[in-house]
Amino acid sequence: MFTGIVEELGEVTAVEKLDDASRFRLRGPVVTEGAKHGDSIAVNGVCLTVVDLDGGEFTADVMAETLDRSSLGALTTGSRVNLERPMALGGRLGGHIVQGHVDGTGQIVERTPSEHWELVKVSLPGGLARYVVEKGSITVDGVSLTVVDAGADHFTVSLIPTTLALTTLGIKGPGDPVNLEVDVLAKYVERLLGASSATESGEPAA
Repeated sequence: MFTGIVEELGEVTAVEKLDDASRFRLRGPVVTEGAKHGDSIAVNGVCLTVVDLDGGEFTADVMAETLDRSSLGALTTGSRVNLERPMALGGRLGGHIVQGHVDGTGQIVERTPSEHWELVKVSLPGGLARYVVEKGSITVDGVSLTVVDAGADHFTVSLIPTTLALTTLGIKGPGDPVNLEVDVLAKYVERLLGASSATESGEPAA
């Protein structure tokens, strides 16, 4: 479980393409401190398992399912990535509940800079718009953000200077892909309401 509060702007140091997977090596001295084999680290919002550690770098295997559902397949050597360790029990929940299970990918549509912040418009793939609401939470490349405006096929977020400086959202431009994870609580509510309606009508629950 994560919070969407990025701890470190890391870097891809090597990519090995396999038949139906990829192996990434990433530099992240902060997130690898105290890490061990089998631990989880979120990379651009995708929960990956550490398979090897060496001097502030870690290796993770990414299966075809993850490559198909996220933008990790577009990463190359030198790509910058957002890194976050799992939430520690008893710690402060600074963002919102994030699983690291990407629901789909969008694209940055446009950026509107202001003096102290920047408004960013992001496209929404079909089927996700119903989970995105004004003032609700969404994770973009692993960054927990508050939705400013929610449309049928897009949403906007405001980025403060800290987010622009310490995450990949400060360097991505129009057309660049981003990983999206909607609020899991919204999906549970939808599922429960659907089951309740089916029960009341006498139909078997899904």
